[in-house]
Amino acid sequence: MGALRHSPARPAGPARSGSPSTWAHVAQAAAALAASMGVGRFVYTPILPLMHAQAGLSASAGASLATANYVGYLAGALAGILVPALVRSPAVLRGSLIVLIGTLAGMSATHDTTVWAVLRLLAGLTSALIFVIAVSSLLSHLREHPAHLTGWAFGGIGAGIAVSGVIVLFLRSVDAWQVAWWASAGLAAVFTVASWNLRTESALAPTAGAAPQPRARTHRWFTALLVSYTLEGVGYIVAGTFLVAAIEQSSPGRLGSGAWVLAGLAAVPSSALWAWLARRWSRPDLLCAALVIQAVGIALPALVGGVAAALISAFLFGATFLGVATIALATGAHLRFPRSVALLTAGYSIGQILGPLVVTPLLRHGYHQALVLAAVLVVAAAVAAVVLRIGFPHHTA
Repeated sequence: MGALRHSPARPAGPARSGSPSTWAHVAQAAAALAASMGVGRFVYTPILPLMHAQAGLSASAGASLATANYVGYLAGALAGILVPALVRSPAVLRGSLIVLIGTLAGMSATHDTTVWAVLRLLAGLTSALIFVIAVSSLLSHLREHPAHLTGWAFGGIGAGIAVSGVIVLFLRSVDAWQVAWWASAGLAAVFTVASWNLRTESALAPTAGAAPQPRARTHRWFTALLVSYTLEGVGYIVAGTFLVAAIEQSSPGRLGSGAWVLAGLAAVPSSALWAWLARRWSRPDLLCAALVIQAVGIALPALVGGVAAALISAFLFGATFLGVATIALATGAHLRFPRSVALLTAGYSIGQILGPLVVTPLLRHGYHQALVLAAVLVVAAAVAAVVLRIGFPHHTA
């Protein structure tokens, strides 16, 4: 994902710093990721407090809607594993983008929690398909290019978070949660147009011949990576869903939404930065460092409180959650483990389903206990990353 090379050495080749067509591919992938994740998934975070205040949505029902989204995301990830042809289909990409826009617009048309749950489930399914297609496209077409190009593509998620967060922040002044959903659908439509011609993964993707031996050599490291990334899914999604509501619980006003915009802005360059760092330090070390930093960011609003803690928390979260994904998926590619993107995304999805379920009993007392538990789980993910670095094969290609 962030660092696509399988070894530090780069083969010689033309335009390795990125030709105009390469940057166009990066921009299209960034737009697809902005639509699917930045808006399709994460716009729910700043809209959630509006739905609490204006639509009568309870904290437990809000967690249930989040869980429905993550169940759909898991289904989409599993579809990418079981039916690899989906990942290479432009029709699936475009159809998923259109359905995603419809689910966002549909949220404003009802007050029925069951219908909301179905819409969020469909949004999760299409988000996962778009994500896996876009990432696989990057892995296929930019394999021999510098890592920062793919990092900037993942920055599209941060851009989607920031722009949608600004829109919701503006709409708070008119108390219109329905308009916020319509606006998010419109924003997703803009990103859809920009990503419409994204080239999907090449059907002639590399290397079938040498698969059996790398599979045996790298199994234990991939298992440690999968455990770490799954635990990260549990911990990060609690903050990714409830951070704005948690901040606003103790700091009324627009601080929560403003902090979420800051998280998105911090996320824009984060993947490129972590990819650059991967040229100098090992990925297991970077993964552990990013997870520890993220855990601190998640715990801050619960343990300290105040404006400064909220803003630092948002910055640390935004600067690391895409970095963790970048490093983890790049590590899976480095290990040459078959279908690593879809498998890691599935593990992440299982973690995201468990996250809201695990913290729901704690939500009766607010969101702070949930954030503390999320931080503990992210620390556990860091411990798994420490295991990953023991004897890690730095040269598998």
